[in-house]
Amino acid sequence: MAAYEKHARKLSELDRRFVALLKERAELLREPGQADSPSANLDAALSAVSGFSQEDLTYFLRHVDSLTRRVTVDTKSVSFLGPIYSYSYLAAIKHFGMAANLHPVTTISAGFQEVARGQSDFAVVPIENSTDGRIVDTLGMFAKSPARICGEVLLPIHHCLLANCDRSEIVEVQSKPQAISQCRQWLAEHLPHAKLAEVSSTATAAKQAANTPSIAAIASEEAGIHHGLQVVDKNIEDNPQNLTRFAVIGNYKHAPTGNDKTSLMFQLEHRPGALASAMVLFQKASVNLTWIESFPMPNAPAEYLFFVELEGHAATTQVEAAIEKLRQESPRLEVLGSYPKGI
Repeated sequence: MAAYEKHARKLSELDRRFVALLKERAELLREPGQADSPSANLDAALSAVSGFSQEDLTYFLRHVDSLTRRVTVDTKSVSFLGPIYSYSYLAAIKHFGMAANLHPVTTISAGFQEVARGQSDFAVVPIENSTDGRIVDTLGMFAKSPARICGEVLLPIHHCLLANCDRSEIVEVQSKPQAISQCRQWLAEHLPHAKLAEVSSTATAAKQAANTPSIAAIASEEAGIHHGLQVVDKNIEDNPQNLTRFAVIGNYKHAPTGNDKTSLMFQLEHRPGALASAMVLFQKASVNLTWIESFPMPNAPAEYLFFVELEGHAATTQVEAAIEKLRQESPRLEVLGSYPKGI
């Protein structure tokens, strides 16, 4: 018992020291200019020394950051595609921390509008899924009313089959269309006779399943815990590497960190070889492109906008020169933002 009590006293002392450090951090945030950054970061070297992964420690520090900001300064408001425990909610938590001032919106366009009107400081919106590709609604909003991208969140998507009954008793499976699509092969093999019903979000499906025993939901494990559902099966996505990339939009500019990405949206003249010529500009500048998507321009048949992501910050000489050369060939070019690469 003496050894146990000694161990417990040590843990209590460590907790007191940790709380004291939290208080010290909170006081530091009261100083002018300390409340601007939306999230905490961690140097990779510190991760190696501590024995924890950089991703886990950065995630932890973002929770600490959001907590200490909440008690000391006016926290930034963040919109996400709701309801709570949707994947957009989990992405917002990952980037801003669990104590951030989060509030749901019902559509992607509403997230953009809240930022544009100043009702939210940031919005977290899905931009691409590794299985289903680009998110059309998000690219459409950039085309209509471009907003600044100031961050990205990479969220592994591991779907669970949630219900309050055995798998053999399930007659209907509900989820958002993308989630059903990402699990179609698994569903055909394991629940071939179940009705597939599309709803507005995975979290809404979980709520429905909680109210009806014969209905199952495809959603996150966190949504299942929140609604008191059993996890019937885990990781039912057809692609084990299933991942959704989210953009953080808001009027915040990141200084170069040395590990950045830049997002561009541009239009080209409708002529043969125009896109190829544009891509050569980045090749000549030794700028690596990581993503390119074409998007039909509203009310302009056969005309396209192009979305490009590249490695590097727009403020660096190499990237800035390539963008300026592209600007000379483009009737419309907008730098949507430069930001640290997501983890």
